[in-house]
Amino acid sequence: MSVQQVLFDAPGPKSRRNILIGNIIGAVLIVGLIGYLIMALAAQGQFAPEKWTPFLEWDTWRFFLLEGLLYTLRAAAISVVTSIVFGLIFGLGRLSHVAVIRWISGIVVEFFRAVPVLLMMIFFWLLLGTLDLLRPQDSPFAAVVLGLTLYNGSVIAELVRSGVFNLPKGQREAGLAIGMTRSQSLRSIEVPQALVAMLPALVSQFVVILKDSALGYIITYSELLAYSRRLGSGEGNIFQALIVAAVIFIIINFMLTTFATKLSGRLSFRTGGKTRKDKNEKVLLTDPTNAG
Repeated sequence: MSVQQVLFDAPGPKSRRNILIGNIIGAVLIVGLIGYLIMALAAQGQFAPEKWTPFLEWDTWRFFLLEGLLYTLRAAAISVVTSIVFGLIFGLGRLSHVAVIRWISGIVVEFFRAVPVLLMMIFFWLLLGTLDLLRPQDSPFAAVVLGLTLYNGSVIAELVRSGVFNLPKGQREAGLAIGMTRSQSLRSIEVPQALVAMLPALVSQFVVILKDSALGYIITYSELLAYSRRLGSGEGNIFQALIVAAVIFIIINFMLTTFATKLSGRLSFRTGGKTRKDKNEKVLLTDPTNAG
């Protein structure tokens, strides 16, 4: 009996017809809503050529969009690295056999997962400004990186913990059988395999980091959103500038997700064993009995 049959009965002809009718009605409503929005925008002159032509000029991209994108990618790239380091440290801490380390790591992870990332950015921005530890123009960037690191690093730590728990118990037992300690088995066997398994979720978190970097606009960090609004205010086309910025975000996130999907498939293929055809049969190359 399949899982689907256990959870619910397969729909019959009448139910399938009702589902199809509901899907058609939903699609018509969505298309109608999109059409209404397009007509409303056209009536307000939002599709006028003069509002879009500035984006065909190199100076617009050079001094605004690409400049803002550079600051966005800088904050996101640094936050990705620091989040991974934070996540691995506290993820391993949550898996430690020492109760004190496991307890402290759990409190840190759960605390920063519960606090909104924007609230952390504002807190560190005000804190750094009060303590006068950095130049005023550097405080927003540091606050953005700290907020993104602590929040997303905590999520990654939880991914590491759950990824290791989902591995077969035989992995740890094999490491212990060849003389490894529990910590060595965790670092050398379990965590590397867990990282491969959780790669899609990990890249999804990188996408979140990239998108959340736009929150830096609220604490005066000049990134893509801030530059786009500045461009729109000067040209009188804020709506168009935000649309272009959104398209840039979508393209970057799509490329990142596509890359992660291909990388995950390649890593899974390598760890699962390569195959080749030999006399019309698939032979596992990693099997020593079939290596010849």
